[in-house]
Amino acid sequence: MSPNDDHQPAPLPEGLLLAYYGDDFTGSTDAMEAMTAAGVPTVLFLAPPTPEALQRFPGVRCVGLAGSSRGRSPEWMRAELPQAFASLKALGAPILHYKVCSTFDSSPSLGSIGCAIEIGLQHMGGHWSPTVVGAPRLRRYQVFGHLFAAVDGVGYRLDRHPTMSRHPVTPMGESDLRRHLAAQTPRRMGLVDMVQLKSGDAHAQLTACRQPEADEAGATSPQAEAPIVFIDVLDEDTLLEAGRLVWRQRGQGLFSASSSGLCYALTAYWRSEGWLPAHTALPETQPVSQIAAVSGSCSPVSAAQIRWARAHGFATERLAVAACLQPARREAELQRVLAQAGQALSAGRSALVFSAEGPDDPEVLAFDQHAAQAGLSRTEAARCVGACLAEVMKRLLDQHPLRRIVVAGGDSSGEVASVLGLDALTVLARLTPGAPLCRAWSTHPQRDGLEVVLKGGQMGGESFYGQALHGG
Repeated sequence: MSPNDDHQPAPLPEGLLLAYYGDDFTGSTDAMEAMTAAGVPTVLFLAPPTPEALQRFPGVRCVGLAGSSRGRSPEWMRAELPQAFASLKALGAPILHYKVCSTFDSSPSLGSIGCAIEIGLQHMGGHWSPTVVGAPRLRRYQVFGHLFAAVDGVGYRLDRHPTMSRHPVTPMGESDLRRHLAAQTPRRMGLVDMVQLKSGDAHAQLTACRQPEADEAGATSPQAEAPIVFIDVLDEDTLLEAGRLVWRQRGQGLFSASSSGLCYALTAYWRSEGWLPAHTALPETQPVSQIAAVSGSCSPVSAAQIRWARAHGFATERLAVAACLQPARREAELQRVLAQAGQALSAGRSALVFSAEGPDDPEVLAFDQHAAQAGLSRTEAARCVGACLAEVMKRLLDQHPLRRIVVAGGDSSGEVASVLGLDALTVLARLTPGAPLCRAWSTHPQRDGLEVVLKGGQMGGESFYGQALHGG
């Protein structure tokens, strides 16, 4: 603890400790896993929770709301996020977390994290807005404000990352997160770096960051009153210190746009104070006889996982993107894919339907052309593909009452959860970091209790689908 931090620690308060909005569905389950695994009972809702809905989960200490803002415009965010943030603030948690991807990919026109921060601060207030992005468990590291991510044991600065630097929608051309976010919001920013965290100077640096800037006339602007402060996370020590700083300086409430690194940081600090069990563990995923999966991800990680599934007995079937985008051809394409996947499931095999196999897939390279021919924007076309994959999964489950399903890709996950009529998710078991096995809660008896894995494109190893099937 910094010698300048005179706030004495107190036991965790009663009630909710954290409420969060996930900017996509896969990221929402990532945050839920981080809290649940640390011993903080957590439930993820798919619509703003009501008091009646919360009564179904007694003892819950963290509540999430899965959203889709990562693929939305600032105009959509300004129309939709205020209601979502207001519903979460009303729950009374001291920290309102806007959960973003651990690669922080966003832009001024799509998934603007800066826009979300402005809206969140209007609702939550607070003297500063911390941002914690690094998460060592997910192989994400922030050092002196720059974000790094590891792939196959090799660390890359994000603007040189083999996937994120060439992301088809929001490519990351800047690894300094302050510079990246400055294109999305004019709000003043600061940094508590790893050296300050390790030397005990974090509180003093935060105090300096929070000092309002004055103009030539000596007046301060509202934009200067609550700065955005990035906090480096390199290892478990800096993770704990980041959690200490945020929790001890939360004041009457904070809004934070962060990855699940914030969840890992807070729980690390709470554990260090003895407020959470020193050792907790989620159960192992148990095997099932077969699964159905759909993938809308175009990352190379997802491509390797599809190839592994194909080589290990899965029936893999490509969904033709061009046909999905044309209303006159869509139903015939859905029927074709359903016939192939359904035949495999009837024979006792597992089935995987995908729309892309890596960033160099011809369907990915021709995506803009397909969208233009269909008279759709890139965003509209992407949502249409996700909706088709969701319809495939719905019809497969209607015909084959499976126990477990897997969805890869944030947009696809949101569409699937919506079309299946799921109300909430809780973590059932661990599978791979950032993508746990979840239990679905639904008023539809045939969906209630369904086991669901929502996987981001960068999550999991090559044999991920084998883990989802065989467990362990």
